[in-house]
Amino acid sequence: MIVAIDDESSVPPYRQLVDQVLALVAAGGLPIGQRLPPVRQLAADLGLANGTVARAYRTLEVAGILQTRGRKGTFVARQQEEMPRTEREEYLRRKSAELIRAAAVVGATKADVTSAVQAALTEFAFTEN
Repeated sequence: MIVAIDDESSVPPYRQLVDQVLALVAAGGLPIGQRLPPVRQLAADLGLANGTVARAYRTLEVAGILQTRGRKGTFVARQQEEMPRTEREEYLRRKSAELIRAAAVVGATKADVTSAVQAALTEFAFTEN
């Protein structure tokens, strides 16, 4: 599992980890049944406290994305598209804010951002709910 924590980000490390795991699950980089690294190992790899990784895992478990099976470890339980609506909306809000901040850095206009998002949407097939 390839994740990285940005120490300069205003987003808390546990939230960065949650977002990156969600993105990996959505992209198929973490398929259903995939075992995640133990809390202590991932914390050591990322230079985080064990509690930070445990909090991220718990957040994803509550959302139903991960499942802990005792001593066997933590596994991907289901795909992101089945995520509860409130968690999905919060995730999209944060990612949208990141896009808008990045666009501002390069001097993009609102029309530029809208055009880019519309172009990206045409590349993906979404189900209409």
